[in-house]
Amino acid sequence: MKFKVTPLNFATVFFIVLAFITWLYHPVGVTGRELAGWSGAIAILFFFFAFVVAFLDMIFRNFFLKLKVIWAIELSFIVLTVGIYLMVR
Repeated sequence: MKFKVTPLNFATVFFIVLAFITWLYHPVGVTGRELAGWSGAIAILFFFFAFVVAFLDMIFRNFFLKLKVIWAIELSFIVLTVGIYLMVR
């Protein structure tokens, strides 16, 4: 299988790094003061997000074969997800 760099690869790495930072350093800036004791559970949740994003990346790669199309679809997906997050928040 040929490795292709895609936007969801960057998102997966981001969630894995965030999970390790949350797990090892217990930062209050990520979890908030009221959830300072829950940093392990939040780190597991970030690992789950990384798994879901990696799975979505594999699904998109199976449906779209050209790298330009994969980048366009995955960037659109990320923008849509961030937009929905900001509207709900």
